Amino acid sequence: MTEILSKLSLYLQYPFVRYALIVGTLIALCSSLLGVTLVLKRFSFIGDGLSHVAFGAMAIAAVLNLTNNMPLVLAVTVICAVLLLRTGANAKIKGDAAVAMISVGALAVGYLLMNIFAKSSNLSGDVCSTLFGSTSILTLGKTDVILCCALSAAVIIIFILFYNKIFCVTFDETFARSAGTKAGVYNLIIAVVTAVIIVLAMNLVGSLLISALVIFPALSAMRVFKSFRSVTICSAVLSVFCALTGMLISVLAGTPVGSTIVAVDIVTFAVFSVISLIKRGAK
Repeated sequence: MTEILSKLSLYLQYPFVRYALIVGTLIALCSSLLGVTLVLKRFSFIGDGLSHVAFGAMAIAAVLNLTNNMPLVLAVTVICAVLLLRTGANAKIKGDAAVAMISVGALAVGYLLMNIFAKSSNLSGDVCSTLFGSTSILTLGKTDVILCCALSAAVIIIFILFYNKIFCVTFDETFARSAGTKAGVYNLIIAVVTAVIIVLAMNLVGSLLISALVIFPALSAMRVFKSFRSVTICSAVLSVFCALTGMLISVLAGTPVGSTIVAVDIVTFAVFSVISLIKRGAK
C-alpha cells in the first residue's frame, strides 16, 4: 500500500497527470447530469449515435490536417444533434431509425476517409485509439484544459439554470407543453449539451464507450434512489468517483483509460444492484 501511494505521489507531480484528472472529473460530472435525463426520456441511444458522428468529424479533421480538431468536431456534432431532434419528429423517419442512419453513415464515411487519405502507417492503431480512447487525455496542454473547463462550466450552468424546465420535460412533456413550457426549445438545449459532452468525452473513453460514461452512473443511482434530485446527485457523485478511480488505476497499472473507467462503472452498477436487492428483501 505504501508503495502504491508513493508511486501515485510521484505521478501527481507531473502536470499532465493533474490536467488529466481535472478534465476527467469535469467530463464525468457533466455526463452524469445529462445522463439521468437521457435515460428517463429514453434518449440514451442519441449519445451513441452522436459519438459515431464525432468519430466521422475527427476523420475529416485528420484529412484536413487540422492541428486543433475541437471546433470542427464540436460544430458537426451539434448540427447532427439538431438534425436528429428534427428528424426524429418526422413521421416518415422515426427517431431510432434516424439515429441508426446518421451514426452508421458517419462511422462508415469516417473510416473510409481515414483509409483513403491515410496519414499514418498505423491506421488500425489510430482507429482503435479513437474508438476506445487513447493516451491523448494524458497529453493535454493548458489550452485544452481551459477549453474543457469553460465548456464544462457552461454545461453545468445551463443545467442549473434550466433544472426545473428540464425536470418537467423529462417526466411529462405533454403536460409541460400544455402548461406553456416550450418543450421543443428545452429538448434542443438537451441535444446540444449532449453533443458538447460527447465531444469532450472523446479523448477520455473513445467514441464507442461514451454511452457507458453517460448511462451507467444514472442506472446505478436508480437502483437505490427514486426522486429525480436524489438520482441526479448520486449519479454525479458516482460518475466522478468512477472516473477518478479508473484514471488512477490506469496510471498505476498502465491499462487503457477509457476501458478502465467503464470497468469501474460496471462494478459500481453491480454493487448498487446488490444493494437494491437487499433493500427489497428487507421490505
